[in-house]
Amino acid sequence: MSEHELVVERLMDAPAGALWRAYTDHLNEWFCPKPWRAEVVEMDLRAGGRSSITMYGPDGEVMPNDGVYLEVVPERRLVFTDAFTVGWEPAGPFFVGSFEFEPQGDKTLFRGRARHWTEEARNQHAEMGFEQGWGVMAEQWEEVARRIAAGA
Repeated sequence: MSEHELVVERLMDAPAGALWRAYTDHLNEWFCPKPWRAEVVEMDLRAGGRSSITMYGPDGEVMPNDGVYLEVVPERRLVFTDAFTVGWEPAGPFFVGSFEFEPQGDKTLFRGRARHWTEEARNQHAEMGFEQGWGVMAEQWEEVARRIAAGA
């Protein structure tokens, strides 16, 4: 683990394929803790492709999250960053994130990582509620993936 990294890890009761489908087709259902909601603006799942998700809070907050995918391995790994926007335009970097899926029979070991450039940025993300927020996100994601795996 990097010294500026935050990690959430869960053994999810869903296969990696269902988690992948939940990401690609149902992200708006689980991406942020309720009562917040997420809207996918663009999801170009390839290295260099645009990742744009806007989060909306219950009191009118609007938080755009624009960046690019650095690595995309279907059903195994997504790496993304806000250090660049589409066309490799530099942006004010906060972190490089990754979602990793390790099949464990009909379950999946999930790791969500956020690697920061500085200790200050890492601490800021931790104080913003990284562990709780990404933990709730993972629980909601698992719920959607379980539904997909069950064919519902």
